[in-house]
Amino acid sequence: MVEPGSRAVSTVIATRDRPELVRRAIDAVLRQKHPHPIEIVLVFDHSEPDETLAVHDGDRRVVVTTNVRKPGLAGARNSGVAIASHQWIAFCDDDDEWLPGKLAAQFDAIDRTPNARVATTGVFINFQDEDTPRIPDPSKLTFDGFLLDRMTEVHPSATLVARSAIDEIGDVDEAIPGGYAEDYDWLLRASKVSPIAVAAQPLVRIYWHGASFFFERWKTIDEALDYLVEKHPEFHDCPAGLARIRGQQAVAKGAMKQRGAALQTAWETFRLHPLEKRVPVAAIVAAGVPAGFVLKTLHRFGKGI
Repeated sequence: MVEPGSRAVSTVIATRDRPELVRRAIDAVLRQKHPHPIEIVLVFDHSEPDETLAVHDGDRRVVVTTNVRKPGLAGARNSGVAIASHQWIAFCDDDDEWLPGKLAAQFDAIDRTPNARVATTGVFINFQDEDTPRIPDPSKLTFDGFLLDRMTEVHPSATLVARSAIDEIGDVDEAIPGGYAEDYDWLLRASKVSPIAVAAQPLVRIYWHGASFFFERWKTIDEALDYLVEKHPEFHDCPAGLARIRGQQAVAKGAMKQRGAALQTAWETFRLHPLEKRVPVAAIVAAGVPAGFVLKTLHRFGKGI
């Protein structure tokens, strides 16, 4: 059980040219029903820091800083963690929104989960102003479970982690091409270090929209997934998990009009796992159906590629 006196939280928010959205994220963190100190470390990446957002109000404060590591989300998060004051670290994307009971529910979940130093919550996936609730299954939040499934319902904006665990998990990987899937890589490593406690309610609203940094960045996605498989060779012992990755790459290649490569990768995906649902998606995209249309259709159901 976490001692009440040690439940102070530093929340790292990396931001880049989204002033209205980041204000919403900040306000939601500061409104938490959590009777312990909350600090926001607001890290400006690729943009000038807005010092007017700094807050010094007793147990609620906002520290404004800049990314001193590699430019990008991973470097910005690492910059924030490095100067965070408290022993519990949370993350929130600048376009997402915590609901008021998020932190309290996570600490309750940690108290119920032996040895847990990492916690998550359910989320609402909001696309075109419609919410789709997604709740993680605690029994699947293991290393093997993450090899099989990325589980988009386990979102960085819902992550709470003890600093002692971060020391073992390591930094957010700044070498992943374009920073794509850095959160997935982090979860794979985190699941080796600690059980992941789950507050089984949607307590974070995740906004999916065209301004999302990786929306339709297919070349980066393809390269980053190759990097991920090389970094975690255990994928080669998990055919269904590797098929999921190859299926994503097949869709990306199709979206880049690399029809032959898309079909070849889709065939590799089928051989690994004939029931992998991305095989027909890749074939449709390779045949000429716009990947953006497919992606938007999936988003309406809280799903991604």
